[in-house]
Amino acid sequence: MQHAKHAAFALLLLSGLVVSAKAQTSLPDAIAAPGETAVLTVHAEGAQVYECKAGADGKLAWAFREPIATLLADGKTIGRHYAGPNWEHMDGSAVVGKAAGNAPGATPDDIAWLKLQVTASRGSGVLTGVTTVQRINTKGGKLEGPCDKAGAFKSAPYSAEYVFLRKG
Repeated sequence: MQHAKHAAFALLLLSGLVVSAKAQTSLPDAIAAPGETAVLTVHAEGAQVYECKAGADGKLAWAFREPIATLLADGKTIGRHYAGPNWEHMDGSAVVGKAAGNAPGATPDDIAWLKLQVTASRGSGVLTGVTTVQRINTKGGKLEGPCDKAGAFKSAPYSAEYVFLRKG
């Protein structure tokens, strides 16, 4: 009887791991990176910074300016993310990306999930050889509504996971 309980518990744990692994791999086609392998996944906490600007119609609206975020692994700061977009790891390696695909966030308040192609890199370390960055599991970061003074800044807190991939 005790053996059956242990076997049932082990099966329950295993099925949870399979479901979890499956959930992590189901990305929208627009941001998928077939043939690439993840070399690092980090959690980011920060803000999306917006500036009040006149649109084509002359009306003031919030326009995205830049991200500012701390990159975390196991609760420890391991790097930063900022305008460019740039990602820097504490080992000195860094990459710059350019948007290549996007998919909507889970709610209307969440910024889009992104696929970014690496356009430049520097330093030597874990980000060396990275070809693609994915921004997934976003929470928050959108700022909408009127603004009344051109040149004003406002930030919207966000979190996301960044997955760094390389070919092969």
